[in-house]
Amino acid sequence: MNWHASPRVRLSLALFSAVLSPCLAAASSAIADQPGIADLPTSWAALANDSAIRPSENQKPDFSSDIEARKSYIIPALEILGFEVLLNQVNRHSGNGEDYKSNLSTIRHNLHHSWVVDSDPFKTNQLGHPYQGSMYHGFARSAGLSYWESFAYTFAGSALWEIAGEKTPPSRNDQVASGVGGSFLGEVLFRLSNLVLEHENIPPLWRELGAALVSPATGLNRLAFGDRFKTVFPSHDPVYYSRLQIGFSGSSQNEAGTSTTKLKRNEALVDYSIDYGLPGKPGYTYTRPFDYFSIQATASSANGAENLMTRGLLFGKDYGFGTNYRGVWGLYGSYDYIAPQTFRVSSTALSLGTTGQWWLSDSIAIQGTALSGVGYAAVGTTRSTANNDYHYGLAPQALVALRFIFGERASIDLTGREYFVSRVGAAARGGHDNIARFDASFTMRVHERHGIALRYLFNRRDAFYPDVGDSSQTRGTIGIFYTFLGHERFGAVEWR
Repeated sequence: MNWHASPRVRLSLALFSAVLSPCLAAASSAIADQPGIADLPTSWAALANDSAIRPSENQKPDFSSDIEARKSYIIPALEILGFEVLLNQVNRHSGNGEDYKSNLSTIRHNLHHSWVVDSDPFKTNQLGHPYQGSMYHGFARSAGLSYWESFAYTFAGSALWEIAGEKTPPSRNDQVASGVGGSFLGEVLFRLSNLVLEHENIPPLWRELGAALVSPATGLNRLAFGDRFKTVFPSHDPVYYSRLQIGFSGSSQNEAGTSTTKLKRNEALVDYSIDYGLPGKPGYTYTRPFDYFSIQATASSANGAENLMTRGLLFGKDYGFGTNYRGVWGLYGSYDYIAPQTFRVSSTALSLGTTGQWWLSDSIAIQGTALSGVGYAAVGTTRSTANNDYHYGLAPQALVALRFIFGERASIDLTGREYFVSRVGAAARGGHDNIARFDASFTMRVHERHGIALRYLFNRRDAFYPDVGDSSQTRGTIGIFYTFLGHERFGAVEWR
């Protein structure tokens, strides 16, 4: 895909939906908890015409059978096709329009042409493509299809665009980013949009607008097809912990290495993160993909999208040890985009791992995730004159994330990530990259949901290539943030 026609518009949409608009969930929760807000009809309550299926005071109804009965395979297929036709026409008449003048002849050529690795700008391939894939996934998911059915639509929609949407040869790196990474991102956005819809004590209009901003495809189907797709996805009432941070960071360490981009030492940041489906709640199950997921997204005044990182449990099972530990383990799917000014890396991966919580005492708990797997990654330096100066390769990778929770007053969050981008796959130059990222923050709750946080972030890239030799790039920052918590607690799950 070559969205050269309107990169600023494309990236603005991606940032707004993936970074800023999920904050509406937090805002909705804040409004819902304020006294004096009238109880208003919810989307699911409007569907419960029979008193026998009306929800009890503490439990929402499960409308899975209703969603199954109303789902459509044709509607999302037509929506994906229409989206791609519209995108093709927009691109034909702006920017590098020649690449989009596809016809039957170019389609036949692409069907018989081997798939290649393209060299579009990094943000186009690694941020624009996954967001496009998330639209495909959202069309299918909001039309009642299951996760795996929607995954198939996303993968097929991406392949259709690569073959028929452009004249250029189909790109395997775009297929991974849109067809796989787009599904991982799309499911998270779909679940978050439904989380907004589940906030019952705010006006329905604001719920609908918030859900549509998080997942535009979901909002479109709810608007276009009336009651058919209005049933809210049954979340099974997960325990989640969300956090919105707004603040400033300054450089503590900068080693630009091969980057020619002028670094901005100070930057304003907006960061949103949520852990959804935290293990330990009695009765909560992990039978569906992404019943547990985590997302973190950061917008920066220095470079726009500083990061967008998601991971979700595809197949898993819960477990426990004694009375103090509960967890879930299995196969996770992840999509990561990281760009700390000096370099950039993005990976779509599958990993084995576990997420759990351990009560150390009555008031102190540790939550954590450990993953190890392999992805298809893109990595490169940041240059002011060459946005396509990067390469691909298979990437063994690992993650360890810990949160130390001290009652309802404070938490310490530690997250370490590492990516080894090898020459296996598409790194034609040979060589390899090793990328490490460490994020540490201390958050203190000051009043109700309001708090303050201190954060240290460290990024390092070590690279070796035969034509340039060894090189290193390092960036460390220290920041202070106002923090708005999704709950007065720090996400500790009570089960004892």
